[in-house]
Amino acid sequence: MPTYIALLDWTDQGVRGAKETVDRYEAAQSQFEGMGVRFLDIHWTLGAHDLVATVDAPDDAALAAALLAVAGQGNIRSTTLRAFSAEEMRAITGNLP
Repeated sequence: MPTYIALLDWTDQGVRGAKETVDRYEAAQSQFEGMGVRFLDIHWTLGAHDLVATVDAPDDAALAAALLAVAGQGNIRSTTLRAFSAEEMRAITGNLP
């Protein structure tokens, strides 16, 4: 299953409701699982992004749907990166000339 890194940023609404951030994560976790998407880990961070999550999803479309469903609640915006394991990267670089 593909792995993704989601860089999450609170909206103004998300900041106003910061006290509920862990509750919102737990609700998203349940919602994601119903869509076949699974959080591997999540961290609340300092710096350029407010949260960083590692997520498994069956495909890009499933992850996009899950993130859009959560973002539609108005608390976050996301930037998503496809992540490759060492084994996946070895297969990719094995195709290089």
